[in-house]
Amino acid sequence: MTVAELPCAPLPETNAHIELSLLDGGSFIGEFSKLHAGVTNGIFRMYNWAFYISHKGRHILWDLGLDEDRSCYTPWVNQFMLDIANHVGPRKSIIHQLSERGVAASQIDTVLFSHAHWDHSRPIRDEFPNATAYFGPGTKDGCSPGHMADPSLQWDGRFFDPEKATERWEELEGSWVTFGPFERAMDYFGDGSFWVIQAPGHMAGNLCAAARLESGAWVLLGSDCCHSRELLDGEYEISQFCVPGVGKTSLHADIPAAKSTIDRIRILEKNYGFHVALAHDAAWMKKGSDLVLMSLLDEHMKKAAKERITKDEIP
Repeated sequence: MTVAELPCAPLPETNAHIELSLLDGGSFIGEFSKLHAGVTNGIFRMYNWAFYISHKGRHILWDLGLDEDRSCYTPWVNQFMLDIANHVGPRKSIIHQLSERGVAASQIDTVLFSHAHWDHSRPIRDEFPNATAYFGPGTKDGCSPGHMADPSLQWDGRFFDPEKATERWEELEGSWVTFGPFERAMDYFGDGSFWVIQAPGHMAGNLCAAARLESGAWVLLGSDCCHSRELLDGEYEISQFCVPGVGKTSLHADIPAAKSTIDRIRILEKNYGFHVALAHDAAWMKKGSDLVLMSLLDEHMKKAAKERITKDEIP
């Protein structure tokens, strides 16, 4: 199915909105050749954005970003990712960033994980004791049983082990309906202000989300549906690369499905006026021209965008 053939439902009519702000989730060293097909290798600082959502007394996080405490991660992640990625946590912890917004960690009731990769999800019970974690449909089948059953597995058994899991979590369940060009979306609060969207391609259970702001503008939390603005703009194709002992692979488990999801995001942006915030993209922050997305930054991040992120430095 071509982009022109994708079905497009009208967006819901609503005056409801959420409060949304970007959180610094740390950064790590990425490789261009693993993102963009046909480029020679080079490294860059890959930022990790998380988001805080407030609505009618609810306090929710979308992803968590990185933590420098290696015990947060499985043996597989420690062995194959952390040394290579040279990851750093945020200058101010997620809990600190929330406290600056007047929100205590104990008030967070939900952590919505866009997907189960190490740079987005980690155990939450110590940091957010009253929160339940949620993953997209298909995550359990894709990630169980996890590392406690087999240390060679990358997935975190503290969530996904059917017998030894320590985390309180569920897969999202509910009524999935069309939202613009997407076939399966959930009206999370029931008033049209925030939609959690199934976004196939990157990995099992992958999600993105649509948030309506008080101004009426829509923001897409694009997670890892694609990893750069250049991919979204069609300047590059998704890279495939070789890993010793694995063979040819990609950052996306299903490239055709990922391309279809990217096409749908383009439609939201071009036809519906969405402002797209990908989990690792800092291009809009460096330019500073998208006033809707810039409104998601606190004063610390606005200063960091001008003084440090433009130089690919730690915020």
